[in-house]
Formats: sequence, C-alpha cells, structure tokens
Amino acid sequence: MKSSTFDFEEERLREELRKRRAKRVLIQLPDGLKPQGPRLAQVVEKAGALPIVSANPCYGACDLGIQEAQSLGADLVVHFGHSSMPSQSEHMPILFMEAKATLPLRPAVQKALPLLRAWRRIGVVTTVQHVEGLDEVRRTLLAAGKTAAVGDAGRLQYAGQVIGCDYSNARAIAGAVHAFLFIGGGRFHAVGVALATSKPTIVGDPYEVRAYSVDQDAERIRKQRWACLREATQAEHFGIIVGLKSGQQRLNEALKIRKKLHRVGKKCTLLAVREVTPESLMQYPTIDAYVNTSCPRISLDDASKFRKPVLTVNEARVVAGEIAWEQLLKKGWFED
Repeated sequence: MKSSTFDFEEERLREELRKRRAKRVLIQLPDGLKPQGPRLAQVVEKAGALPIVSANPCYGACDLGIQEAQSLGADLVVHFGHSSMPSQSEHMPILFMEAKATLPLRPAVQKALPLLRAWRRIGVVTTVQHVEGLDEVRRTLLAAGKTAAVGDAGRLQYAGQVIGCDYSNARAIAGAVHAFLFIGGGRFHAVGVALATSKPTIVGDPYEVRAYSVDQDAERIRKQRWACLREATQAEHFGIIVGLKSGQQRLNEALKIRKKLHRVGKKCTLLAVREVTPESLMQYPTIDAYVNTSCPRISLDDASKFRKPVLTVNEARVVAGEIAWEQLLKKGWFED
C-alpha cells in the first residue's frame, strides 16, 4: 500500500514479520515520516507482533535504535526512510524500509533547467527516496542538451545516492562536471554536495516542484568554518567527542586525532556522548574547543548554537598542521 507521497511497502513488511517470527518490534522513522507511525504500528500489530514506535529523533542509518530495542526486549527494529550502510555492523536484526517517493521527477528538473543554463555537464545526486527515478532525470537533461553524470554506488547502496555525511558519489564525478543537480526536498543534502565538491549546486525539489541554488548557503558555512577554525587554533585544551550512536562511534579516529593534537602541544580529553548539544558541552569550562568525530553535520550546520568551536576531523587536521586551509577547501569537510 502507498501513501500519497511515499511507498511504505506494507505487504513486504507483513511478509518479513511473518518470516522472521517477530514478537516485539521497534519502529523507527525520521521526523518527516513520524506522522505515519501510528498507522504502521497497526500494520505490525495485525501481523501478530507488538509494535513500539520510537519517538526519539532519528537522523539516518547511523542512528539505529539498537539500544532502545534491546532495553525494550524487542527482537526486530523496522527502520523507515533510509538504506543500510554496508560497512555498518548490526547487533540485532534490522529491517530497512526505504520509503521510496512516488512523485514524478521531471517537473522539478524542468524547473531547474533555467538555473543550469550556464553549464552543460551536470552531476546528478539524490537521496534513497528518488534513486529509482534517476533515469527519468537523465532523459530530461539530455533532451535539454545537457549531459548527465551519476556516480557509482561506491560505499553507499545505490549509484547517485548521497547521505548527510557521505558525498563520495558526488566527489567521484566532480572533476568531470560543471555543476550538480540534487533531486530531493530541502537544502540539507544539497549544501553537503556543494561543500564536498566546491561545485555550483542546484536543488530540484519534486515535493514543492521548484528549484533554487544553495551556493550562498555553502559560502556562508565556509566563512563560518574559517572563523571557527581561526578561534580553535588558539585553543590549548580540546575535547574530542566520541559518538555513541550505532553508526557514529569512531573511537579509533578520535584516538588518531588526539595523537596529532598532542604532537602540536594541545591537551585533549575524550568525551563520549550520544547527543552532541550545546548543553552537553557547556559542562566543561576548562575545554577551549572540540573535535567532533561523530556526525560532521553538527559542526557544519549548528555552529552558531555552540559557544566554543566544534571542529570536524578534517578541520582538526588543519590545527594539527597536517593539511592547510586551502587543501581543506579542495578536499571538502567530509572524510574520504
């Protein structure tokens, strides 16, 4: 069965529950899909399992409700709205339901064409909701005299797919295109593409059937990051954040950057945290700046909320003298 906008694959859900003989199920949905939680809970219950809908925030496949499910005695997590991360280890059964969008993409591409008129070679990226429509996007661009490039799946599940912290598909083709077209709603992923590639990036939004540039957003963030980095270079004591979410725990990365900062005379304290918030960091007045090894988007998108600099790993490498600011601009803020 389909909602008006997304396909929740309810028949597949019922079949999986029966096949897995699930008895108690934790349902996870990102904020945009949470209104569907009560209805999906009814589907699960009619299939013979006890449904529990997680009301906690859910930011991606890096944020699986494994601890929640274990504490509730659930034997399955049903995670809607994201695809699995191939490198991710799972400590309990996870059923990924990608919630593909059912909207046509051609009208949004047509809205984007006037904004793409200065460029001929276009890189096309999207979220998991629209990957099945990329052929339609290609055909529309080709009909308008453009060429369309789509990056191979690489570390992700699908060709052309991007997620909030991984733009390897876009970076793989950045040298061969003049600009990027992101298909999807909102600015979040498109700004990530612009920051990761330093290429002009246009959004084609199939939900609102409109198009716009995010280049000014990306430039504003670059300026914020330069100011944040300059302040952090004066810091003596760094707090190195180790994420506790299922796909954000990068202790080895934290230990590496700790060693690099020690080499340039910086003091470091490792801090383990599930939710990186201004309130959680305010408890440590002797720490001058932070390095966030969990979700890089917290540093990039929420910088103004924090009283002290919160650096990405690559920015910390600048402080450690490993790379220069100019190299960071070329490399992007996301890990390769």
